Amino acid sequence: MLPEKRNNRPMTRPVTPQLAADTIIRLAGDPEQRIVLIKRKNPPYGWALPGGFVDVGETVAQAAVREALEETRSKVRLTTLLGCYSDPQRDQRGHTVSLVYIGDTDDTPVAADDAAELALFGLDDLPEPLCFDHAVILQDYRQYLETGQPAPVDR
Repeated sequence: MLPEKRNNRPMTRPVTPQLAADTIIRLAGDPEQRIVLIKRKNPPYGWALPGGFVDVGETVAQAAVREALEETRSKVRLTTLLGCYSDPQRDQRGHTVSLVYIGDTDDTPVAADDAAELALFGLDDLPEPLCFDHAVILQDYRQYLETGQPAPVDR
């Protein structure tokens, strides 16, 4: 199969950001409404939402569920798309766009795969440092809980 041509020149693939999916995981029935955070095993080090890169051939939602399972051993039911986070500076490793979901699990999460540790945190008791732009994401999550509104579109 020959490459497509535009103006008699072969079309090249554009250079684009990496695509990722992250999930704010809540434990079903947790009266304290804590969320799952992982301590990253690989750089950049710190606490983060479970998530990772989308594989070719899967949807972003499928990637979110897969990454949650890989890093927390929890089957997650996605309930809401909180927002799209695309600030070119959000990931020091390079420009990465992340779609962030909210999801629930009935499982007891444990650290696995890229997670060195795992813990449950209330929004008023978050650990430091938080990686990437996850402090902004969790502020947007707090706003979502208070208002029902998703994250601003300019994230």
